[in-house]
Amino acid sequence: MTIDKAVLMFAGFVVLISLALGIYHSPYWFLLTAFAGLNMIQASVTGFCPAAIVFKKLGCKSGVAFK
Repeated sequence: MTIDKAVLMFAGFVVLISLALGIYHSPYWFLLTAFAGLNMIQASVTGFCPAAIVFKKLGCKSGVAFK
């Protein structure tokens, strides 16, 4: 799995889990959804993604977006 796919999958899980927690537990979990969205926007503009660094250290291959 490439870093790009791992980052997108991780972001998708964070959004879905935070939405479920926001609906069934507390609306404050929607802040995690907002953080994930802001982080995706920031990564697309700057090219810096903390999750990509973690996945690279875990041994994922480089992709097109995050090297």
